[in-house]
Parts: sequence; C-alpha cells; structure tokens
Amino acid sequence: MNGTRRALRFTLTACLLLSLPAQAQPADPLPSWNQSAPKLAILKFVADVTREGAPGFVPAPERIAVFDNDGTLWAEHPVYFQLAFALDRVKSLAPAHPEWKTKAPFSAVLSGDQKALAASGEKGILELVTATHAGMTTAAFSQIVVAWLDSARHPRFQRPYTDLVYQPMLELLRYLREKGFKTYIVSGGGIAFMRTFSEKVYGVPPEQVIGSTILTQYELRDGKPAIVRLAKLDFIDDKAGKPVAIEKFIGRRPLLAFGNSDGDRQMLEWTAAGRGLRLMGLIHHTDAEREYAYDRKSEIGRLDLALDEAIAKNRIVVDMRKDWKKIFPFDP
Repeated sequence: MNGTRRALRFTLTACLLLSLPAQAQPADPLPSWNQSAPKLAILKFVADVTREGAPGFVPAPERIAVFDNDGTLWAEHPVYFQLAFALDRVKSLAPAHPEWKTKAPFSAVLSGDQKALAASGEKGILELVTATHAGMTTAAFSQIVVAWLDSARHPRFQRPYTDLVYQPMLELLRYLREKGFKTYIVSGGGIAFMRTFSEKVYGVPPEQVIGSTILTQYELRDGKPAIVRLAKLDFIDDKAGKPVAIEKFIGRRPLLAFGNSDGDRQMLEWTAAGRGLRLMGLIHHTDAEREYAYDRKSEIGRLDLALDEAIAKNRIVVDMRKDWKKIFPFDP
C-alpha cells in the first residue's frame, strides 16, 4: 500500500512539473545577425554602458546613437534613392521646361544618356536636386515624396524603395531604444525627403532626422502661412559636415555611430574622440547575391579610407554576407 501511495505521489508530482511553463529564455534582440564578432561586440557594448554600477555606465540622456541612411539603413544602388526621385521629377516637370532638352544635366536625364549624367558629377546632381525639390511649400513637397514612394519601384527588386531597408539595422535601432538610447539619422540625403518616412519605417521621429537642406522662407500663400522651398543650397550634411550638424542639432557627442562609406568617416572619428566607451561601425557591402557588393572603387557609397581606418583602429566592420542571416525584411 505504501508503495502504491509513493508511486501515486510521484506520478502527481511529475504531472504538476510537466504542466508548469519552462523558465522563459531572454529573446535574442538581434535575431537577423549571425553570432559573429560584430553582434557580440554590440551586445557587450550596450550591456557595459547600460548596466548601473558598471565602470562604463552612461546615464540614459547621454546615450546618443547616430546612423547614416543611404547604404547603412537602406540600400543605395544602383543610384541613391533620392536621386532616382529627382530623375523621375525631371521627366514629370519637363513639359513645363522645354529648355531642359538642350541644357545639361537635364538633357542627359531626358535622353537617357547615363555617361553624360555621370560626367556632370556632384555639381550636376546638386543642380538636378535643387531644380526638382524647390518652388513649392514644404507640405506640398512632402506629399509629392509620399506619392512617389507609394508608386515607384526599385529596378532590381521591383518593390517599393521603403521595402529595401535592412532588417538587422531595424533590429539594432529597436534594441538601442529599448535600452534607453535616442536614435538619430545623420545623412547626406535631404532632410525633408527622409522625414516623410523615417518614423514609419525606422521608428525615428522627424525631429531626430538630420540631413542636407535647401533654403526655405516664410510666406503667406492665399492668406495662409507657408514655408516655401527655394532653389538654393543651404547645407550639405556629408563628410566633415556631419560632426558639425551633430554638434549643432544634438549638442551631445554620440556613444555609437554607424555608417558605410567615406562620407561617414568624420562622423565616426568625432564619435571615437569622446571619453569613455564608444562604438563605431561600418556596413561593408559584400553580398552581390542578396544585395550588392562594392567598396573602394564604387561611385555610389565608396568605402576606402574609412575602411582602412576602421581596420587600423579595430572598429566594427559588418560583412553583410557573413554577419547577417537576412538583409531585407522580405528575405526568407
């Protein structure tokens, strides 16, 4: 009888234990990253600066993270996405500008002469952008950008450009915010262009987007206040301009900075020069099958001097092919 009772108690205890939920394991905050050096370095850094009592602890208000956009948060080939927008704008505005048929660089766009367009260089690109991004209110420009993003498709992937965001970087942005970081976009792209989608796509509100600007002015249009965009460049947020913009608009040196090109080199240098723990990272485009492979000789997103500096100073270099399980949210 005693043996029967013991067997019964054992059976009941086993059933009770089996019915209890297993102790929950902490979820992986970066599931699209492989367990390689960049992911481990990021996790260690975040733990070191957010753990109270740790030597490297940083109070939440000082946890600033800055990210380039083109090539760092979303793709940038075969051309910068904002340039694709400008080229489409040239074609749509051409009927009102017959002089563009013979005026470079507009004539190159209308005739499809890629070599002539490339030969126009940065000066030509800026002329295209200022001509196609000005002459309307800021509200009207935002509506034009949103409509284009809804209808335009990437030439290779045949998806909206806002689908071409990097899933691992979306996870990193979210993880940092969960750990008390304030995340900023600091990009050479146009600030008004990026603000139309930054909050929806990245979770970064428009006031935390820093970019290149054209001049604007206050006017009354039809008796209503408006901010009007002028066809004149104000500020280019690239290269040495990035630390200047960070100091001007954020007022705190970042703890963490991510870029992907030589245009981000000074932003990483500025971040690294601060006291205490800092993390600087580069996205290296190495996956021609799932995205694109380019670096030192590319006209779009050239990564040369910044790569040498990152290697010499033991900064994080994310190899997209080796370090990311998936690249885009739509990848299997």
